Amino acid sequence: MINKFIYLEWKAFSRSASFAKSLGFKILMGFVALYFILIFLALGVGSFYILKKSNLDPLLAINKFLILYFAVDLTIRLLAQKIPVLNIKPLLLLRISKPTIVHFSLGKTMISFFNIIHFFLFIPFTIVLLIEGYDVISVLMWFMAIFSLIYINNFVNILLSNKDNLLGVFIAVVAIFAGLQYYNYFNITDYLAPVFNAFFDTKWAFAIPVVALVAIYYTSFKFLMSNLYLDAGLSSKTAVARTEQLTWLNQFGNTGTFLKNDIKLIKRNKRSKTTVGLSILFLFYGLLFFTNTDMYGSAMKIFGGVFVSGGFLIAFGQYVPGWDSSYYQLLMTQNVSYKDYLKSKWSLMVIATILSTILASFYLYFGWETYLIIVVGAIYNIGVNSQLVLLGGAFNKAPIDLSSSKGAFGDKKAFNVKTMIISIPQLGLPVFIYWLALKYASANTGLIIIAVLGVLGLLFKSKVFVLIEKIYKKEKYATIAAYKQTS
Repeated sequence: MINKFIYLEWKAFSRSASFAKSLGFKILMGFVALYFILIFLALGVGSFYILKKSNLDPLLAINKFLILYFAVDLTIRLLAQKIPVLNIKPLLLLRISKPTIVHFSLGKTMISFFNIIHFFLFIPFTIVLLIEGYDVISVLMWFMAIFSLIYINNFVNILLSNKDNLLGVFIAVVAIFAGLQYYNYFNITDYLAPVFNAFFDTKWAFAIPVVALVAIYYTSFKFLMSNLYLDAGLSSKTAVARTEQLTWLNQFGNTGTFLKNDIKLIKRNKRSKTTVGLSILFLFYGLLFFTNTDMYGSAMKIFGGVFVSGGFLIAFGQYVPGWDSSYYQLLMTQNVSYKDYLKSKWSLMVIATILSTILASFYLYFGWETYLIIVVGAIYNIGVNSQLVLLGGAFNKAPIDLSSSKGAFGDKKAFNVKTMIISIPQLGLPVFIYWLALKYASANTGLIIIAVLGVLGLLFKSKVFVLIEKIYKKEKYATIAAYKQTS
C-alpha cells in the first residue's frame, strides 16, 4: 500500500498544472539546495579542525551552542516548512486503513529537506570525531541523540502547525533569550550545554531524546488520527459572521470600498494576520544594522531604514493582487476601475509605512542620525517602493491560501524573472546610492538623494499609475487563469 501511495504522489507531482511552468524554479531551487548542502558539508568536516586550532575541544564547543541551533531550526520550520499532505478525502472511501494513511503522511515529513540537510552537517562531523580517536560508542550515542532532537523538532512543527498563538509565544521567547544572551544578561548555553555533553559522557542519557521522539511520534499519530474524519478535522470550518460597516471610509468613494475589504481581510484571515505580525518583527530588524556597523558596513544602515519602515509594504505589497485570488474572477466581472483598486492598495501600504515609522521612534535611543535614516527610508518606500511592489504584483500569479499562516515568507509560484528584476531597486538602489555618497561625498548627501527620489516618485505617481494600470489590464486574463489552478 505504501508503494501505491508513492506512485500516486509521483503522478500528482508530474501531472500538476504548475509542473512545467515551475520547472525553471525547481532547477533554481535545486542549485540553492546544493549550495546549502555544500556549506553544511564544509562545516561538518571543517568545524572540528577550526575549533581545534582555536584550542577548544570541538565536541564541547559544538554542544554549547546546540540549543541555539535547535531553537533556530524549529523557528525556521514553524515559519517556512509546509506540512506534506495527501488528498485524504477520496482515500477514506477506499479499503485503506486510517493508520496506514497517517503513517505515510508522517513518513513524508521525515524525508523533508528541513530534516535531510542536517545529515550533511552531523554525519561528517561524527565521522571526523571517530577518525580523531573519540570513543566509538559514545560518539554513536551522541549522534542518535542529536538526530532524535532534529526529528522531535519535525513533529513539534506538525503539532503547532495550526496553533498561531503558540507560534507567536515561541518566537517571542526565542527572541527574548537571544536578546538576553546578545547583551550578556543571561547565557542559556551555560545551563544547557551539560545536557548535550551528557549524551556523550553518560551511557544511558541518549535514550532520553530517543524515547521522547517515540512519544512525540505517537502523539502526532494520535493527533492526525483524531482529525481523520469528514465531520472533524477534514470538514470545512464555519464561524459566526460579524458585520463591520467602517462607514468612515465611504468618503473616499470606490477606493474606500476596496480599503474596507482589505481591512476586513487582514482582521479575519490567518495569512494576513501573520503578515502583520512579521511587519511588527521587522521593526526590530534595524538593530542588526544600527548596532553592528563593523560587521555589515555603514552603507547597510539605509537597508535597515528601508526595511524597518517598509516591513508591511514588502510583506503585503509583494502579493497584490494575490490577496484577492479567491474572488478575483468575480471582481473582474464587476464595473470596477483598476485605478481605484490599485490606489486602495497603495493607500493601505502608505498608512502602514507611516505607522511603522512612528512606532520605530524608539530608534532615537541610538541618536537622531539613526532615526533620520529610518525617516528617509520611509520617504523612499512611499514614493518609490510602494509603486514598485504594485508593478511587480502585475506579474505575480501566485494565489494565496488565506486560511493558512504558512508560506508567509514566499511562494515558489511567486518567483519569476520580471518580479526579481523589479525587486532590485527596492532595497539595492538605496544601498548603492548611500554607499557611493559615503565614498565620494557624505552620509547626508546620500540621504538627501534617496529622499529626493521618494519625493519625485510621489510627484509622478499619477503617470506611473497609468503605466501600472495598463500592465494589470494586459496581464488580467493570465492572472485569472493562474488563480483557477488548484494544484
